[in-house]
Amino acid sequence: MSAHPSTTATLDQAPPAAPSAAAVTPDARISLRGHLRHTGALVRRNLLWIRQDPESMFDAVLFPVVFTLLFVYVFGGSIGQSLGGGQQAYVQYVVPGLMAMMGMNMAQGVGTGFNQDFNSGVMDRFRSLPIGRGSVLFAKIAVELLRMLFATVVLLVVALLVGFDITDWGGLLASVGLSAVFGSALMWVFLTLGVIMKSAQSVQAMGFLVLMPLQFGSSIFAPTQSMPGWLQGFTDYNPLSSLADTARGLMVGGPVAHDLWVTLAWSVALTAVMAPVAIHKFRTKS
Repeated sequence: MSAHPSTTATLDQAPPAAPSAAAVTPDARISLRGHLRHTGALVRRNLLWIRQDPESMFDAVLFPVVFTLLFVYVFGGSIGQSLGGGQQAYVQYVVPGLMAMMGMNMAQGVGTGFNQDFNSGVMDRFRSLPIGRGSVLFAKIAVELLRMLFATVVLLVVALLVGFDITDWGGLLASVGLSAVFGSALMWVFLTLGVIMKSAQSVQAMGFLVLMPLQFGSSIFAPTQSMPGWLQGFTDYNPLSSLADTARGLMVGGPVAHDLWVTLAWSVALTAVMAPVAIHKFRTKS
């Protein structure tokens, strides 16, 4: 979960130009078509940077491999016994949980990369251009979602190799889509952190403090029935538990409706609250 290199660092290295009259045009004067065009151009630039710097994809490749092998072969036997089926039962349990976890870990990367862009002067360059300010943020999220989808493909390949049985392809696609929805909502939180915190290391440390309790205080890695009562109360309101249980129900069978609505409610609430905050902080950051 380390910070990957900034995906916008290939902007011209010349000192930022003085803002022109067009450059300071408020977003309200830019049409929706203009915003979409700007977002597409920034997405393309970010993808070109990834092609030039393949190391920025190491986390998307290694995270699903390491976590899948670690939890299946270290904890799979013991936890699988409690599930009544040994290691194979645990594979069916943990893979949907890891898929739910994917968007959250990718979300942390967007915050650290965004902060690095500020500290390297890339954002000063953006401010001198006549583009919609929101386009910069939406492009960041779009590229990170593509990275998340790539990481999910890697996860599924490894999962198939260790014995995961996909029984419902429609449920699998629905789980990927739901993870992307929740992950994009969480990215607004980390974009905000990327703006307000002074360094990428601070964003990473804050992300670690927030994400670790959410990850391990959930149903991602193990059933919650054996947890202490106070911790079960926390897992009941943990959105990662709802997301993992929904993915599990969609992919291997089980109840879905309640956890699905809880996950969607969290996603809408996070986006509605944090997206305006992130855009405002980005516009006003000195």
